[in-house]
Amino acid sequence: MPLFASTILLSAFLLFLVQPIIAKQILPWFGGTSAVWTTCLVFFQVVLLAGYTYSHLTTRYLSPKQQARLHIALLVVSLLFLPIMPSEALKPAAGADAALRIVVLLFATIGLPYFLLSSTGPLLQKWVAPRFPEKSVYRLFALSNFGSLIGLLAFPFAIEPFSTSRAQSIVWSVAYAVFAVACAASAWKASQSVAAKGADPTPVAADPEGPAPRLGDYALWLAFAALGSVLLLATTSHITQNIASVPFLWVLPLSLYLLTFVVAFEGRQGRGWYQRAWFLFPTLLLLVAMAAGLEANRGVLDVSLAVPLYTIGMMMAAFFCNGELALSKPVPRYLTHFYLTISLGGALGGMLVGLVAPRVFPTYFELPVALVLLASLAVFVARKTSWLVGPAIVAVFATAWFGSEYIGFLRDDVVYMHRNFYGTLRVKEQGQGDHQVRRLLHGVILHGEQPTISASRLEPGTYYARTSGVGRAIEAKQSQGPVRLGFVGLGVGTLSAYGRAGDVVRFYELDPDVLALAKTQFSYLSSSPAAIEFVIGDARLSMERELLSGARQAYDVLAIDAFSSDSIPV
Repeated sequence: MPLFASTILLSAFLLFLVQPIIAKQILPWFGGTSAVWTTCLVFFQVVLLAGYTYSHLTTRYLSPKQQARLHIALLVVSLLFLPIMPSEALKPAAGADAALRIVVLLFATIGLPYFLLSSTGPLLQKWVAPRFPEKSVYRLFALSNFGSLIGLLAFPFAIEPFSTSRAQSIVWSVAYAVFAVACAASAWKASQSVAAKGADPTPVAADPEGPAPRLGDYALWLAFAALGSVLLLATTSHITQNIASVPFLWVLPLSLYLLTFVVAFEGRQGRGWYQRAWFLFPTLLLLVAMAAGLEANRGVLDVSLAVPLYTIGMMMAAFFCNGELALSKPVPRYLTHFYLTISLGGALGGMLVGLVAPRVFPTYFELPVALVLLASLAVFVARKTSWLVGPAIVAVFATAWFGSEYIGFLRDDVVYMHRNFYGTLRVKEQGQGDHQVRRLLHGVILHGEQPTISASRLEPGTYYARTSGVGRAIEAKQSQGPVRLGFVGLGVGTLSAYGRAGDVVRFYELDPDVLALAKTQFSYLSSSPAAIEFVIGDARLSMERELLSGARQAYDVLAIDAFSSDSIPV
C-alpha cells in the first residue's frame, strides 16, 4: 500500500503542478488573455478523460501482465518528452486560431506525460481494490485530489516567486522521471502479486456486494460532473477577465474545487463530509447571491466583494456536485465506470465553456446559465429531503430573473456585439446631439470612444487628449518634422488622429476583430492623413520577428497601451 499510495500522491501532485507551469510560460504568446487558462483547462480535462478511458479499457480487456507491460512501455516513451519546455517553433502565427494552436502546443510539449499521470489514479486504485478489501479504495481518490491541491498551491506560493520558468520545467521533469520509476515498479508489483495468487485482478469475493449502476445513475454522474466543471471555468473567467490573468487567480478557484473532492470522498467508508440536509440550503443561498451580484454590480467587479462571493459560491456549488457524486458512487467493481463518467462530464463541461460558448454566445452567458441549471438540478435532488424542495424552486426563479436582468444590461444600447477567443467586444451608442458618443467596450471596460455628431469628433479624446502624456510626446517630436509612430493596442484608432501628411502610423493589434470594428464603426482611421499600417498578432512576437528579419522600424515615438479588458497582459 505505501508504494501505491505514494505513487498516486506524486502523480496527482505533478499532474496539477504542470498546469500553471506550462500555462504561465505560454501566456505571453497568446496576448495574456484569461482565455489561455480556460483553453489549457479544456485540454487538461480532455486528456484526463483519455487517461481514465485507457484505465478502464486496459483493466477490462488486458491481463495483469499485459497491463503492466503496456504501461511500463508508455512510461519509457514518455521520457522522450522531457524536459517539458514549449518549443519556440510553436509560437502562434498572425491570424492563427489561438485555441487550436494552444491545444497543439500542449500536446507536443506534455501530451504523453500528462496522459500517463492522469491514468495513474484510477489504474492503481483498480489494482489496489482486490488486494486490500478491508480499506476503502475511494480514500485513495481523496488522497489523489489532496496531492493535486498541494501541487496547485505550491506553484504561486513556493515555486513561481522563487524560480525561473526554465528551472521549474527542469525540476518538474526530474520529478516526473522519479514518478515513472515508481509507477513502473507499482505496475510490475501488482501484476506479480496477481500471478502469485493465481487470481483474477477483480475477484468477486473481494468486492463488496452492490447493484450495478443504472442508466439514471450514469446520467446523474455526468450532469453533476459537467455542471461542476462549467461553474469552475465560468467563475474563473468572470473573475480574471476584469482583474488580471495571473496564476494566483487561476489557482484559487481550481484549488477550492479540488478541496471539495477531498472533503466529499474522504472517510473510512468513502462517505465524506457532505450531508445534503446541512449543505444544500446555504448552497442555494449562494447561487442566488452570485446571480444577484451579476445584476447588482452590472458586471463591474469590486474585488473585495466579488472575489470572495464567486470563489466561495463556486466552492459550495462544487461541493454540492461532488458530494452528490460521493453519495451515489458504486461499489469498487464499477470504479473505472464511475471515474470514466465523471471525467467525461468534466471534459464536456470544459469544452462547453472553453470551445463552444465563445463560438455560440455573443458574450459571457455561461455563468448565469450555469447558476440556473445548478438550481434546477438541486430541485431534483431536494425531492429526497422534502423541506428543501420549496427553497430550491425559489432559487431557480431567482437565478433566472437576476440572470435575465444581467443579460439585458449587456444588451442595452448595443449596436454591435461579438465574442471570440480574446473576449467580448461591444459597440454602444449613447447620449444625444453633440453629446452622442459611440463606445467600444471589451467585457465591461471602455477601450475607446468617439463623438458621432460633434464637430470635434476627429479630435483625440478619452485617455489620449492633446494634454495627455502620449499627446505631448507625439507633438514634441512632430515639431521637428515628419515622424514615424508605433502604437501597441489599436482600440478605436484614436491615436491615428495625431497623424499628419508625411507621418507613418503603425498599429500592432492582437485581435483582428478590433481592427474590423475600428474601420467600420469609427472614423479615426479613415480620416487620418497619415500613412496607416497594421500588424495583426501579439506585439511582442511581431516586433521580435521584425528585429530578427532586420526590419527595424526606427520609431520616433512608441506608445504601449495594451490591455486585456482592464488589466495589463502578463
